[in-house]
Amino acid sequence: MSDHRHLAYIVESIALVEQYVSGGRESFFSSRLIQDATLYRMQTIAESTQRLSIELKARYPDVEWRRISAFRNVFV
Repeated sequence: MSDHRHLAYIVESIALVEQYVSGGRESFFSSRLIQDATLYRMQTIAESTQRLSIELKARYPDVEWRRISAFRNVFV
């Protein structure tokens, strides 16, 4: 899969997470479905960053790629 496709997936997932949590904290914690969907997307965002090319990551050194990738381990 290309960087473009990984980035498109990341952007889509971020939009979905924003949608899932738009009901606020109480809604999030009262719904296992919202929690699971949100955590799944957050996990796959982190996994997708691991699949981006070294060249792309080098173009954006201000992005903390390793921290994003490591965040996946928190979820798992």
